[in-house]
Amino acid sequence: MDSINVYFLGFVFVALLAEIIWSTTKKKAVFNLKESVGNFGILVGNNLLKPLSLAWKYLVFDWVASFRFFEIPTGIFTIALTFLVTEFAYYWYHRLSHEVPVLWTLHHTHHSSIWMNLTTAVRLNWLGNFISPLFYIPLVLLGFSPEIIVTSLAVSLFFQFFLHTEAVGKLGFLEGIFFNTPSAHRVHHGSNEKYIDKNYGGMLILFDRLFGTYQKEEEKVKYGVTTGFLSHNPIVINFSPLLQFLKGSWKREKQRVREQGVNQLIRKQ
Repeated sequence: MDSINVYFLGFVFVALLAEIIWSTTKKKAVFNLKESVGNFGILVGNNLLKPLSLAWKYLVFDWVASFRFFEIPTGIFTIALTFLVTEFAYYWYHRLSHEVPVLWTLHHTHHSSIWMNLTTAVRLNWLGNFISPLFYIPLVLLGFSPEIIVTSLAVSLFFQFFLHTEAVGKLGFLEGIFFNTPSAHRVHHGSNEKYIDKNYGGMLILFDRLFGTYQKEEEKVKYGVTTGFLSHNPIVINFSPLLQFLKGSWKREKQRVREQGVNQLIRKQ
C-alpha cells in the first residue's frame, strides 16, 4: 500500500508540474498562491484524519455486512457491476450534497474556490469522509463486497483528480456520452445559473444523462459559489458554512439564485 501511495503522489506531482508549466507558457491565470496553499492545508488536515476516517468506514461496512440479505460472489462480472452501482450511489450522494442544505455545508468546501486547477481536487471537507460511507450502506446490505466498493471509490476519485483543470479542452464526440470529462466537470464547478446543480457524475457521466442533470460547457465558467470568495483559511473554508447553517442563515445555491431572481423582478416592478 505504501508503494501505491508513493506512485500516486509521484503521478500527481508530475501532473501538477505539467499544469503549472502549461499555465505559465499559455499565460493562463488558473493558480493563486494563497489559494493553493490553503488547498494543501486542507489536504494535510484530511491526511491527519485519514486513519480515523478509514477506521470509521471499515467499522460501518463490517457492521452492516453482518446484516446483508445476500452475498455476491467475486468475479470479473460482479466487480464490474460493483463499480457501476458504486458510481450510481456516488451520483446520488453527490447530488444530495448539493440539494440537501446540511450536506451542502460540507460539500461547499470543494466548490468555494474561484480558481480551477488540480489543487482544487484535494479541497475536500474534513467531516465529509465520516458522512459519505453511510450512502453506500444499501450496497453492502445487498451483498456487494465492501472491499470492492472502497476500491471502486478510490479508482473513481483518482480519475476525478484529473478533471479539475483547464489544460484539457473539450474532447469532441466523447463529451456527454459515458465518461466524465474536464469540460463537464468545469461546468459542475460553475456558479453560472445554467451550470448550478449539473454534472454530478464521478468517473461516469452516464447517470447525469439518464436523470437529466447533464449540461455541456457553453459559456465561460465562473468558478466558485454565488456568494463569491470565502477565505484562504482551511478552518474557515471547512466550518464557516456549517456555522451559518446552525445560525439559520444558510441556503443552497439554487434557492439563492431563485431568490435573487425574484428580488430583481420586484425591483423592476
